[in-house]
Amino acid sequence: MRFKGSTIFVTGGAGFIGSAVVRHLLRDTHARVVNIDKLTYAANPNSLPGAAQNLNYSFEKQCICDGAGLRRLFEKYQPDAVLNLAAESHVDRSIDGPGEFIQTNIVGTFTILQEALRHWRTLSPEKREQFRFLHISTDEVFGSLGDDGFFTETTAYAP
Repeated sequence: MRFKGSTIFVTGGAGFIGSAVVRHLLRDTHARVVNIDKLTYAANPNSLPGAAQNLNYSFEKQCICDGAGLRRLFEKYQPDAVLNLAAESHVDRSIDGPGEFIQTNIVGTFTILQEALRHWRTLSPEKREQFRFLHISTDEVFGSLGDDGFFTETTAYAP
């Protein structure tokens, strides 16, 4: 009964990787999953077939840059974990339009971290110990793939 009684936020849950995470959690755990997504060009709600009918699933259309909106969701759902997959993707697009990338990937990540910290401070010591925030990023932070053929947990950042 993995994650039974737990509520997990998945930001960017309608994106390519986020939707796979949501599908996995709904299929293989007993967690309550709250999919938080702005539904931009990278989102595809069709990648979550049957999710809306799952009693352990909730969807919230929300931008991670909106602190007040996130605060409302933290208060409403009281999550035990946050999996942050929300991001502007396709690094090549960042060259032509860096503003949106800075806003979502930097400001948005900072905003959700701040709201998670605010939420964490309201928790009992037991709940604080168990609370988790996991930030998922692109492999592009490691630079170009070299002769080794893969990156590891010890690979240095070289964006």
